[in-house]
Amino acid sequence: MSVRRVKQPSLSQLRAFAAVAEHLHFRDAAAAIGMSQPALSGAVSALEEALGVQLLERTTRKVLLSPAGERLAARARAVLDAVSELMEEAEAAQAPFTGVLRLGVIPTVAPYLLPSVLSLVHERYPELDLQVHEEQTSSLLEGLAAGRLDLLLLAVPLGVPGVTELPLFDEDFVLVTPQGHPLAGRDDIPREALKELNLLLLDEGHCLRDQALDICREAGRTEGAPVTTTAAGLATLVQLVAGGLGVTLLPRTAVKVETARNAALFTGCFSDPAPTRQVALAMRTGSARQAEFEELAGALRGAMKRLPVRVVGAGR
Repeated sequence: MSVRRVKQPSLSQLRAFAAVAEHLHFRDAAAAIGMSQPALSGAVSALEEALGVQLLERTTRKVLLSPAGERLAARARAVLDAVSELMEEAEAAQAPFTGVLRLGVIPTVAPYLLPSVLSLVHERYPELDLQVHEEQTSSLLEGLAAGRLDLLLLAVPLGVPGVTELPLFDEDFVLVTPQGHPLAGRDDIPREALKELNLLLLDEGHCLRDQALDICREAGRTEGAPVTTTAAGLATLVQLVAGGLGVTLLPRTAVKVETARNAALFTGCFSDPAPTRQVALAMRTGSARQAEFEELAGALRGAMKRLPVRVVGAGR
């Protein structure tokens, strides 16, 4: 009995099939990997011929994975991930702090820390091609896991398997109030004061919103206490405070930028221990560039000593 000899599929064919398996749409899959739709369709057909199995069920309206396609899609993705790791290893074998570094940053960190980050990279690592992506935490973690991003700058702890945190600093939260508010300018605000305040927060999806709610719960604020979500960013949030719609919590690194533009904004500090957040770099555990990222974290700790934060050690 003769045995059919299976041809070796190409990476281009596997990449095309994986994109179709993810999007279940030829046009969207082609756009996602920068390939023309006819070329993508041809690559998938060639893969089916090479493997001797039908991977897709094509109709006039939609694309479905065949039973064999369901099984092989996971294998194709594993092969592509392995190739990506191989390329990462090869890049890491080159001189450190060269090539591309794709850094993801959350919106409540980016405007206040990026000046320090960019200045440090420009002065100390001039050969590093730093590419910055501002996204919310969930999107950043997805990008890190998928290999779209190399390193993240965000608030921790994350508690995500496969992600290693390199803590940079702790910073206090302050209360931002309108002019004339009873708590404006105070430096001894008890956390319990948060129980009944009309608190303005960021929209769903921002980790700073969740941190603020956690602080309020720790202070004894009940779930039924009024919380108004009205802003997509801190700049809008503080202007709503200036307009007398309520108060909000800001991390200390954001205070100078966000309150300087309006004389009607006042800040108040909490009694010790003040509510805090920790900011860190986060990388894939076991990253080929781990030593490089750890060195960068140490350099950033030094650069951020001039900010209103408490720099933390490398152990975690």
